[in-house]
Amino acid sequence: MAETPAAPTSPAAASAPPAAAAALKKGSLVRVNRSAYGGSLEAAASDADAPNYLFEGPGEILALKGAYAQLRWRRPVPDVWLRLDQLEPYPAS
Repeated sequence: MAETPAAPTSPAAASAPPAAAAALKKGSLVRVNRSAYGGSLEAAASDADAPNYLFEGPGEILALKGAYAQLRWRRPVPDVWLRLDQLEPYPAS
């Protein structure tokens, strides 16, 4: 019995973000997923206790670059860059 060859995978497909992150685009409202952020490099480089507004949202995506998004919060705080896999869409009310 002959095996069917596997479909070729392109380098772009291998580095594509997860489907949930792919739905995020400039202008999207998001919040940070606490479990994804918890053990990340970004969390290790920040204060031990992350501010609650990160997890409550909404933050707006200002720019996308690779696997990262620049976020602005509706508070007088600096913009931050976080990985797309740490973000989730802000639920519509």
